[in-house]
Amino acid sequence: MNAGITSSITTDMTPGADLISFLDESPSPWHAVASTVRRLDGFVELDEREPWPSIPDAGLVVREGAVIAWRLPANPDAAAGFRIVGAHTDSPCLRVKPNPDSSTVGWKQLAVEVYGGILNNTWLDRDLGVAGRLVSSDGSTRLVDVRRPVARVPQLAVHLDREVNSGGLRLDPQQHLAPVWGVGGATRGEFARWIGAEADLDESPSWWELCLYDVQGAAVLGADSSLLASGRLDNLASCWAATTALVAAEPTDQVAVLVFNDHEEVGSASTTGAQGPFLEAVLDRLVRGLGGDRDALLRALASSACVSADNAHAVHPNYVDRHEPDHRPIVNAGPAIKINANQRYATSAETASMFQQACERAGVPWQVFVSRNNMPCGSTIGPITSTRLGISTVDVGVPQLSMHSARELCGADDPGHLAAALTAFLT
Repeated sequence: MNAGITSSITTDMTPGADLISFLDESPSPWHAVASTVRRLDGFVELDEREPWPSIPDAGLVVREGAVIAWRLPANPDAAAGFRIVGAHTDSPCLRVKPNPDSSTVGWKQLAVEVYGGILNNTWLDRDLGVAGRLVSSDGSTRLVDVRRPVARVPQLAVHLDREVNSGGLRLDPQQHLAPVWGVGGATRGEFARWIGAEADLDESPSWWELCLYDVQGAAVLGADSSLLASGRLDNLASCWAATTALVAAEPTDQVAVLVFNDHEEVGSASTTGAQGPFLEAVLDRLVRGLGGDRDALLRALASSACVSADNAHAVHPNYVDRHEPDHRPIVNAGPAIKINANQRYATSAETASMFQQACERAGVPWQVFVSRNNMPCGSTIGPITSTRLGISTVDVGVPQLSMHSARELCGADDPGHLAAALTAFLT
């Protein structure tokens, strides 16, 4: 039997069942944070706006769609440094615009904005729910998740696009990705009233940040139950693995930290993104709360290490030529160490060795990903975190297919492999 995910079919107490629940519970960055916090049972939540007279042994801080959590060793030293695992809560999707109500030739449609680098065609003909956060007139916020089919982006029939299979599908994101969500004429404010009622608000929300998502839940597939399909595997699989690792880790010398940033898919430039001050501010307060000063912080950062966990490209059986020979990650063969000489990934030879050793201590396999010279290489929060804070960093990730699709695919064993390796790294 395939370890981990397969056993989730028979019991909800297995890590596989918890991963599936995490994916299904997290249709937006704010829901991913809430799902993470629920799993950090016993961690004390601190408020950034308040003094921190003491540092709890296990604590966390939430800032909108981002979260940082930590566990202290038994005898913490302010200058000893940190073991950090970084990931991100956001995924490419369609987001509802502020004035979404429109109608065309008898169809009610929603105005949406493309968030991140989606695969446009994967959003066609899917049953879409809506989730995110609402802001009321008094400034209060509330999460909402309408987990049922609400909208759909219908594809043009082949009879009306005879060249689609031979010439390829071409979609204009402004014209062709507007979903339908009813029939008749649209009324201004109709969506606001509807979503307010769905969230049990007494009034229509003043503002929102809402994601459309495929309501089909995460599922094991394959005759041998060796694969996992879900929306948002990039990068919620890493978030789940890091959360699982932090709960299981027993740090000995350095503070174990996880940081889940938002807005990675659009460049990380925000107050909750990796380019922002969130992580640096929290690490500074941890050092000072443990009795250190600015010099202790700088010493701690110089002694720290970070694993940037973000999914990797598994070799595609139908497009083998798109991968560098001898650097083709396969599913269920462990996390991939991601290397790019041009610093699109932050991995160095030393940090690669560090993660290799963590995998070996955990007893899990590992592999290497390097992109082809004639294909652009993506990036992660790793180079940003390393640049901002001067922390030695390795980029790793679960190999997957269909990255940035509305529904992605990875090996059923690999999230557990990653969780085990991260546990060893944090301990």
